[in-house]
Amino acid sequence: MRPLEGKVAIVTGGSRGIGRAIALELARQGCKVAVNYRANAAAAEEVVERIAREGGEARAICADVSLMAEAERLVEETLSAFGTVDILVNNAGITRDALLLRMSEADWDAVLDTNLKGAFACIKAVQRVFLKKRAGRIINIGSVVGLAGNAGQANYAAAKAGLVGLTKAVAKELGARNITVNLVAPGFIQTEMTAKLADELVQQALARIPLGRLGRVEDVAAAVAFLASDAAQYITGQVLCVDGGLAL
Repeated sequence: MRPLEGKVAIVTGGSRGIGRAIALELARQGCKVAVNYRANAAAAEEVVERIAREGGEARAICADVSLMAEAERLVEETLSAFGTVDILVNNAGITRDALLLRMSEADWDAVLDTNLKGAFACIKAVQRVFLKKRAGRIINIGSVVGLAGNAGQANYAAAKAGLVGLTKAVAKELGARNITVNLVAPGFIQTEMTAKLADELVQQALARIPLGRLGRVEDVAAAVAFLASDAAQYITGQVLCVDGGLAL
């Protein structure tokens, strides 16, 4: 029997990159998966089809999680499709990089709304299900940037740092109901975004990583699957860096 057999997971921003890898891994572990997306329906459906080909079950659900009503609808549609929710992975995120001198208010708001408020909205929407069941797993996807900062990413760093505080506060609020809340903080991970970076920047990053390689999306997905499993039932309020030692 697979470790997460019969569980239902919501993965926000699950159509590409790290979110896609998480959705696929949770499905392989036995989860039925709600693959949330905001704009790229084709990519989300590809994830659903891939899960189906591998013998799993998934549903693509469009929702802008930065809006409370949309987050609530995401949970309702998941309940309608699968009957319950056991795991919430708050992965949806965007970047609007610029030095603070040039960063617009709109770019600040967009990143905070999606990356931080989106997690708040989804937790708030799903918590009544978890409270009633007296069980649940909430896994927030942060970043080492939220721990160490990064020039040109004040909005992104602030949002990811805010996720650390949100994780710890909600872990304390919900722990008595057997609901765990943890955060996975990826480092430099190979994605479509990093593939566009100049080789010089990649080499600079590699020089700072003790393990000497970039991370894979599967590395992050494996950490999420662990935190979603019974093996992690006594772990809550923690930050797990998946970064090859970058944050040391």
